[in-house]
This record gives sequence, C-alpha cells and structure tokens, in this order.
Amino acid sequence: MFPLRDDIPSRRYPIVTRLLIALNVLAFVWELKLGPRLADVLLVYGIVPVRYTIPEIARLFHWQEQMLPFLTSMFLHGGWTHLIGNMWTLWVFGDNVEDRLGHLRFFWFYLAGGVAAALLHIYTNASSPVPTIGASGAIAAVMGAYFRLFPHARVEMMIPPFFLGPYFVVPAVVFLGWWFILQFFNGTLSLLARPEAAGGIAWWAHIGGFVFGALLCSIVKVKHFYRRRYVDEEMPW
Repeated sequence: MFPLRDDIPSRRYPIVTRLLIALNVLAFVWELKLGPRLADVLLVYGIVPVRYTIPEIARLFHWQEQMLPFLTSMFLHGGWTHLIGNMWTLWVFGDNVEDRLGHLRFFWFYLAGGVAAALLHIYTNASSPVPTIGASGAIAAVMGAYFRLFPHARVEMMIPPFFLGPYFVVPAVVFLGWWFILQFFNGTLSLLARPEAAGGIAWWAHIGGFVFGALLCSIVKVKHFYRRRYVDEEMPW
C-alpha cells in the first residue's frame, strides 16, 4: 500500500516538514558523491547494534561517537526508492502533525521518534553487525501521531505496482492500522532470522517509532481534553 494524499488541509505552512525533506535529500546527494567510501561511512554514521550490545566493541568508541548515529542515521538512505518512499510518506502525514503540535515541538518529536525507533531496533537485533539507516523510524512516529490525532481522516492510496490505478480511499486508521500490523507480523518473523541475516528492513524500528508517536500523542490528546474541560467549567461563556 502506498499513500497518495489525505483529506485534512493544514492551517500553517509545514516549514519543518519541508526542512526535514530537504535535509534528507541533501544528505542523499552527499552519499552519492562518496563512491566506494560509502560503506565505511555507513558503519560510522548508521546504527550498528553490536556497537552498543557487545562490550568489547562498544569500548572502542567514545560516547560522542556512540550518540552521533542516533541522529545521523535517520538522514541517510540506501537508494532512491528508499528516499522517495520515506519522503513522500512524511509529506502526506507530516504537515498535519506539525500543524497540530507546532513547528518546534514537531521538530523535537520527529527526532525523539527516530531515537526511540533506533533503541528498539538495537534491542531486537542485538547481534546484528549490519548498519541501519533511514528516516523510517522517525516517520513511523509521525504516522503513529497521525493515527491518534486524526482518527476521522481519510487517505487515498494505491497498491504498487499499479501506479495508474485503481486508487482507493480508506479511513486513515484503517490504512495506518493495517500498516502497523504488517510491520508487527514481519518484525516477529525477523526475530527468528539468524543474527548474520538481520538487516534489510528495520521492522522493529518502524514498530518502535509508531508506538512512540501514538502513545505520546495519546497523552497530548488527554491533556488537551482536560485543559478544555477545565476552561469550559471555569469560563462558561
């Protein structure tokens, strides 16, 4: 399934969403210029679980070197398809979440979602020496936030490779809920894979990001509900 657009117009210009897209594109252009050095760069700036789970390897890195990949990994991508798919999904769902949270809070929320996704990926792939890159975990957090903040939205989607149609319009909770179920199913299967085979799609990073976004925005919704209720009771006009 591939989302094309939603039916919720944003009230404010999504400056942070566009900035994040631009940064990801610029980072990918930089990757293209690295040539044969790219593999070494991904080992440094990607999330490599064994760097954090095996003490003999972890002690080879300073704490700054260990922290940096949590930021840099979410701006690197493994190819045009990886980049375009992530950025388009961010474009579809990011503007509305940014509109609801505000520009600055959305920026920090996006980064925190990426970190949460990376932590769960490390935990569930502790023996993997494969570097993980991509904005998928952070974008999954945005999708989880959208799931909670816009339960009545609708999403137009298509099923690749049928790019010329047919198109389907479904409730956003159905699209995002089904997407999450697929991630969970594939993530569970990936736990049975051999450690050396771990890699490819970071299913548990997607799951971690989505759950982080949904839970955090559930708290936001509850606080907003009680704040409005308090104001209505204190100021009945």
